[in-house]
Amino acid sequence: SRANIPIVELRLNKFKMVMPSAATILVLICLSKSSWAFTNPSRNNARFIKSSHSHGLAYSASDLLYEDQQNAKARRATEEQRLLGPDIQPLVAKKIKQVPVKRGSGFGAGKRDARTPSQRLAVQQAKIMSEDGVMRIDNVLDGETCDRMRKHVLRQQELADVETAKNTALSEDYYGVENRRKNRCDLLLSLVPGSEDDDVEDDIDITLDVLRNVLGEEGTLRPIYEELVTNDGEFYEFAAVITNPGSDRQQIHPDLPFRKEAPLYVIFLALQDITEPMGPTTFLLGTHTKKERNKFDSSQMKDELLANAKSRLALLKKGDAVLFDARILHCGNANEEEGGSTRAMFNFSFRNPKESGSLGYCGSMRPGYVGKISLGDVGAALEQHEKGLSSPFSKLGDGLSC
Repeated sequence: SRANIPIVELRLNKFKMVMPSAATILVLICLSKSSWAFTNPSRNNARFIKSSHSHGLAYSASDLLYEDQQNAKARRATEEQRLLGPDIQPLVAKKIKQVPVKRGSGFGAGKRDARTPSQRLAVQQAKIMSEDGVMRIDNVLDGETCDRMRKHVLRQQELADVETAKNTALSEDYYGVENRRKNRCDLLLSLVPGSEDDDVEDDIDITLDVLRNVLGEEGTLRPIYEELVTNDGEFYEFAAVITNPGSDRQQIHPDLPFRKEAPLYVIFLALQDITEPMGPTTFLLGTHTKKERNKFDSSQMKDELLANAKSRLALLKKGDAVLFDARILHCGNANEEEGGSTRAMFNFSFRNPKESGSLGYCGSMRPGYVGKISLGDVGAALEQHEKGLSSPFSKLGDGLSC
């Protein structure tokens, strides 16, 4: 759930069956009878605030409830990990048999197949997506470009932390609605160099270089996205998923409510090698279907589903990617305090135009870009860049709402 519930509701509708502990309730009662102040939700798990009435310090009530909720989620995530079992196989790139090209000579031979090898490969990849809901694609981006992008992303995170510290209203612009998770964030990226990039430490060309390599005319992922969503597919997410040692394991979840057609196709691209202690993503193969979602939504069948699932661990090498249907069940694992390290994933998605209306999911995209760009628009902008236009997305600005 990504809803940001007002504090006056005490987030009770976000808890569902997860109730606050007796200790939390007692503290909240005490706070309500004192002159201590409440605050809006922040990115910190336990925060102190200044009260003009008490001249002292106090916990935010929402922080206490949030921490209690996170503890309950952590207990459930641990139980789910037990159900999946200890010996989860790694996700591997499937070998795809090349289909012979129809030459179309002679009477009755049929039309000649004019598709490129990449387009024919994309058709086979789409079949894997339909069956499994996820696939690994190796060597999507070269190592040097990954290194540059990783450095850029981590620098942008530093700058975002500075900006949100000065103005907390910008928190959702930079981190989306899930902006409070411990050592885990979705950093929403800019399509254009901004004032924050006027810095010798940053690489202002890297974003366009990455997009050109993966979504340009010869991009490694352009054919599969054209096959899955066509050039009309909406550019729905553009971000970096970053976890640091100490981030908790997530509960198993789909990204959005079930839809008949795959609503989103999502990319996680590794900007460094990902080892098991870094908390790679676990995917449950084939759980993007209505049948499997019904089991997951049933309190009587859910644990059995998890215990029998074909789970795969995305232990990617630098430059490898995972493409997944947003309906599939998955979870990020804990980035361990001992042995873990910062894991940065380039993340973007495109929406399937076959699914209209609200998806019930706020994608990881800066607000100024939402609903304004398609796959075809991205391709056209990158063509302009190839012809010498330095900032082809400049008319969209930095995407921030303020």
